[in-house]
Amino acid sequence: MSNTEFPDDELRHEQEFIDGLYARVDALRGDAETSVTDALAQGNTPMQARLERDILVAERSGLLAALNAVDGSLCFGRIDLASGAGHHIGRIGLRADDAERTPILIDWRADVARPFYLATGHTPMGLRRRRHIASEGRRVTALHDEILDLGDETRTGHEDPTGDAVLLAALNSARTGRMGDIVQTIQADQDRIIRAPHRGVLVVEGGPGTGKTAVALHRAAYLLYEHRELLAKRAVLIVGPNPAFLGYIGEVLPSLGETGVLLATVGELFPGVKATAADTPEAAAVKGRADMADVLAEVVRDRQALPDPVIAIEHDREILMLDDDLVNVARERTRAARLPHNAAREHFEGHILNTLTDMVAERIGTDPYDGSNLLDASDITQIRDELAENPEVWSAIDQLWPRLTPERLVAGFLAAPEGFLAPEDADAVRRPVTRRWTVADVPLLDEAAELLGEDDRVARSRAEREREAQIAYAQGVLDVSYASRTYEFEDKDEEDSEVLSAHDIIDAERFAERQEEEDHRSAAERAAADRTWAFGHIIVDEAQELSPMAWRLLMRRCPTRSMTLVGDPAQTAEAAGVGSWSKILSPYVEDRWEHTRLGVNYRTPAEIMDVAAAVVRAEDPSFEPPSSVRSTGVRPWIRATDDLPAAVAEAVAELTPAEGRLAVIAPRELHRSLAARLDGVTAGAEPDLTHTVVLLDPRQSKGLEFDSVLVVEPGRYGTSDLYVALTRATQRLGVLHTEPLPKGLVDA
Repeated sequence: MSNTEFPDDELRHEQEFIDGLYARVDALRGDAETSVTDALAQGNTPMQARLERDILVAERSGLLAALNAVDGSLCFGRIDLASGAGHHIGRIGLRADDAERTPILIDWRADVARPFYLATGHTPMGLRRRRHIASEGRRVTALHDEILDLGDETRTGHEDPTGDAVLLAALNSARTGRMGDIVQTIQADQDRIIRAPHRGVLVVEGGPGTGKTAVALHRAAYLLYEHRELLAKRAVLIVGPNPAFLGYIGEVLPSLGETGVLLATVGELFPGVKATAADTPEAAAVKGRADMADVLAEVVRDRQALPDPVIAIEHDREILMLDDDLVNVARERTRAARLPHNAAREHFEGHILNTLTDMVAERIGTDPYDGSNLLDASDITQIRDELAENPEVWSAIDQLWPRLTPERLVAGFLAAPEGFLAPEDADAVRRPVTRRWTVADVPLLDEAAELLGEDDRVARSRAEREREAQIAYAQGVLDVSYASRTYEFEDKDEEDSEVLSAHDIIDAERFAERQEEEDHRSAAERAAADRTWAFGHIIVDEAQELSPMAWRLLMRRCPTRSMTLVGDPAQTAEAAGVGSWSKILSPYVEDRWEHTRLGVNYRTPAEIMDVAAAVVRAEDPSFEPPSSVRSTGVRPWIRATDDLPAAVAEAVAELTPAEGRLAVIAPRELHRSLAARLDGVTAGAEPDLTHTVVLLDPRQSKGLEFDSVLVVEPGRYGTSDLYVALTRATQRLGVLHTEPLPKGLVDA
């Protein structure tokens, strides 16, 4: 790049520094790729060497992912200290390839980088200047300098008198359908939340556009940096409201160099089930209630049956009768062990076998003259063993104490909920067994799994069979090897034939162990497949929407209660949503949680926020929205129409930005007719937020933002849903209706 391409030395200097950074990155990338390739090519190695290899692969693969993710905007700032020193700030940290490993780029999460976010002219924190570096790809495009030491008369020609140019540029930039990181524009109140201690529960409350989600994601990146050893092993879970939202935020953490995080909806937190279907509001409310835990416990007890009236078992040409009194004794003794249902089955089996053994022993071993027992201990053992081989005995046990899966239990309950729920609640949740799982079913499945537990004898038996098969296979390989060696040396002299073979140095069992598949999955991947995994930290977005049963699931996933909850009770829309922080947390941590609030709206212009606030104030006159940081001078418009699809098509043409994204937010029942008039828009499919125009319902739009928004038929929304829909736009808002407007919009 020639010097004539730069208008001044400051830009040239920063470009040369950036070029040097990327030369270092390219070298690291090449080294990491070579290390991974060489390590994986080693094949089977001694255990210690294999462990070292796996660690190297994990580290280098993680480094590669981080380098690839931040490739376009690695360095975004510089702080110049009053002492004369300076540090460049970036998305990851980099060191020089010298003996001292000199830092050349400071990770934004490091303590030394914190003045970049907190320093002010009043409290400069040892800085004389803060520089924001704007870039496109690897090319520096602009510098914005803030003078923090007013006594320093040095000027660069890139001074930003207000210090807001970078923030406003980010807020006014066109949306892409994917959330970007805010690492370059983190504000002081956001920084304090991001760096708060990770132990305990932190609640971050804020209205639309206050950056709650961005703060939560950057907090995840910070915690992984600050507590790497702990959280890399246990992983961080981020729970979002829907798949579209997870797709929207999916690139933020990789852009910050973090890939070891599990993103999931509640509907994805039961391994083997991906629930996307929706319940009616009435069904979701019933399923989400806290007392559903007691209901499911009663369902499990109901499956622990008694004979009606007896079960007859033929054994050795005799009929043994199990009546309800005998079975009830076995059942109560089993329940007294307080084990989960499936884990307790072994106890129930033992009690039933003992009961039947006593019956047989009494019939064949009692002296007819004096009533004494003629059988010794070995005779009793033989009788019990024979009973244990009788299929009718096991058929009876299966009938009285069946092995159950969570899926079987919950599906059966929902197909016939009467007797466990009030009639109106039973009518709300009843459905055929063949129906798909809904999001509200997943906490029920998780609760059922807790109540049922696992009969690990089945798993142990399966593992033993697999191991025996592996050993048999390994023995076959060794036999082939031995046969080949025998054939090869049968004509050679005795000295040559004494060369060691595989048989001489390893047996089939050890050979099988070496061939076992190694688990190279990350902690997040292993956590996704393990229902009992305990996460190191959990972040929940739109936390106010989760039901009490969903909270039971999440609390089980985090026994340490290390959590960050993000949301806004004013936006609670789900029928099962708790909507109150104290109601969510009191059952688990009482009052031991921290609460903080974000009060500045960075997304929504003041003109749009005034309209959205009027909707809520019509219901709650005391409502105070977050204050918007900017004004665009463009007022929202509201229009009535007689031909809604045609009016929507016309409004979309009017509102679609030259760059950026437009959302049409409409009731779900209108999607098909509206999509028919919109090019490239499909009703019913999971929305692709990278398309220029997307069609959403209000719930799908939660947490998202678009350059322009068209809200259709607002009279069909509840207050919370309408408030959400009206606050998604960063630039322009339109409203179309054929039906009467809500009072708040009439007033606006």
